[in-house]
Amino acid sequence: MLIDSHAHLDMEEFHEDLEAVMERAVEGGVENIVTIAIDLESSIKALDIASRYSFIYSTVGFHPHDADKVTDSGLLELQGLAKEKKIVAWGEIGLDFFRNRSPREKQIEAFKTQLEIADDLDLPVIIHNREADKETIEILKAHGNGIHKGVIHCFSSDYDTAITFMEMGFYISIPGVVTFTNAAKLKDVAKRIPLDRMLVETDCPFLAPVPKRGKRNEPLYVTYTAGMIADLRGIPYEELAEATTRNSKNLYNIA
Repeated sequence: MLIDSHAHLDMEEFHEDLEAVMERAVEGGVENIVTIAIDLESSIKALDIASRYSFIYSTVGFHPHDADKVTDSGLLELQGLAKEKKIVAWGEIGLDFFRNRSPREKQIEAFKTQLEIADDLDLPVIIHNREADKETIEILKAHGNGIHKGVIHCFSSDYDTAITFMEMGFYISIPGVVTFTNAAKLKDVAKRIPLDRMLVETDCPFLAPVPKRGKRNEPLYVTYTAGMIADLRGIPYEELAEATTRNSKNLYNIA
């Protein structure tokens, strides 16, 4: 059994056939799915989905792309939602200096504010970090003396950076990109990091793994990612699945 630790089931790509997508996931061995929010509207929708499926959990938060949408009232509303039983984390939050869809100063402000709220609520954080290693590490080290509970999702940096995040207490989540032929850096990370610090994810509907690359991604396809990582490490698929499932349950406090 596997856990897809990061999906976006509220997005429009799943509006027409979510039930069928869920059936395929369960039949294919996906035990739980965490559907991740990117703004206030997404947080509400994700919680609604989690409330309708016993094996799905959700989060609240403002993605760095939406940092310029963050308001005090919106954050207060998210804090209210965060008290619901199916909410297991705050995120995804962080920095994206590749797309820069929100001004960098807004991203940094929203990131710091949401880290503080997550601490107050004792929720783990889901970190988005793209082309912002230095700034992300600096902010996290300055916040809470480097003691954290959370995950660096859709990891795209190198092994040394993974070590830095793990030393701060974070898990590293490996996406389907690890199956791509040009993903040597990520393959190295997936092969070398401690198994007890690893999660697997789809980030669906994005980043479908080989052999589904170019199509809509969905939770079932986390099995391809897990299979590739097991092969890279030279271990049985079942061992990889058991370890990453245990790690996800520990992080998100899923019974």
